[in-house]
Amino acid sequence: MALHVTPASADGRAEVGQLARAVQASTGQSVELAYADQGYTGARAAEAARAYSIELEVVKLPEARRGFVLLPERWVVERSFAWASRFRRLVKGYERYATTLADLHLLAFACIILKQAARLAADP
Repeated sequence: MALHVTPASADGRAEVGQLARAVQASTGQSVELAYADQGYTGARAAEAARAYSIELEVVKLPEARRGFVLLPERWVVERSFAWASRFRRLVKGYERYATTLADLHLLAFACIILKQAARLAADP
């Protein structure tokens, strides 16, 4: 849908508005709900997403947690990171420009989606 690469020193909550704008532009204003981890809590991030008609839902840890707890909806993000790590150029920081890295991520996920589409088309 959209990708926004920032330096590690940048605050992610400050970038929510820019990412929400990019998502809505690429999907034709069709996204209504976005899941985020606990790093995006707070009114500032929620308001930035709401400005583009996206409700930001923060996935939180359960109160009484013992050991490993699978967070709802979080596995989708982790699975996507695992798929992206299969592409050698995305594993290490080889790229000089953030735009190049963003384009390589889009290319990697296009390859992943095409591979899954071919597998679905082959199944009777």
